[in-house]
Amino acid sequence: MCRLFGLHADGRAVKATFWLLQAPDNLAEQSRRNPDGTGVGVFGPDGTPEVRKQPIAAWRDADFTTEAQELTGTTFIAHVRYATTGSLEVRNSHPFLQDGRLFAHNGVVEGLDVLDARLDELGAGDLVLGETDSERVFALITASVRARGGDVGAGLADALHWLAANVPIYAVNLLLATPTDMWALRYPDTHALYLLDRTAAADTGFSLRTNRISASSAHLVKWPSVVFATEPMDDEQWQLMEPGELVHVDAGLRITRRMELPDPPVHRLARADLSATTAESQHVPA
Repeated sequence: MCRLFGLHADGRAVKATFWLLQAPDNLAEQSRRNPDGTGVGVFGPDGTPEVRKQPIAAWRDADFTTEAQELTGTTFIAHVRYATTGSLEVRNSHPFLQDGRLFAHNGVVEGLDVLDARLDELGAGDLVLGETDSERVFALITASVRARGGDVGAGLADALHWLAANVPIYAVNLLLATPTDMWALRYPDTHALYLLDRTAAADTGFSLRTNRISASSAHLVKWPSVVFATEPMDDEQWQLMEPGELVHVDAGLRITRRMELPDPPVHRLARADLSATTAESQHVPA
């Protein structure tokens, strides 16, 4: 299972440091499967996006992933990839950038020929530069947002409902960010996605860690924030999102939660429907 991490810092530029993987020896002890790529994206103080990402062709070449990535910005998305579709290249690594928005995905969407046909209908096929299902899902969202005149929430909902009705889905957990807003979806109940509301945090420290992604920020010791992650990090008050729940965090850190997809996908995939390689990528030990 790919790891997701999203951080919204109230529209104020904060400095945060990310370690996308722990030290190689430590991680090697945790899992027999090494990650296939890592990436972190941020919107800087002026709203300009920056993406740092790298595929991992071999563990011995993974220096980038174990070095501290220090970034300053308002919203951040980090991702550790276990590949299901697409070769180990930068173009297939997350997060992706389209129309000034950042996106990362955890899960499996099949029926890519059907999805490609839909993108062609919408005139959005040129948005897809790589081979992954994730980038295609993002392209559909981008096209739907364009069709909605730039309304991200409405376009995102349109794209999600189309996916749920038309293509086989194992999981679509996602993070979508602009310089001022962040959206998170858990769908269906295949994988977990957690929300951490730190809007009332004061002098509580900000240092979050798992075996895959770690983040710290001196600024966020006193300043409020909202965090999303695929697994709870340290001893914080994480809330498990409901299957089908879409969460929006706006520029003032106001959190809106709604049940966007109450029903499972029409063409729901079970683990037994996946290839052995894909199933392995979706169930990597924590």
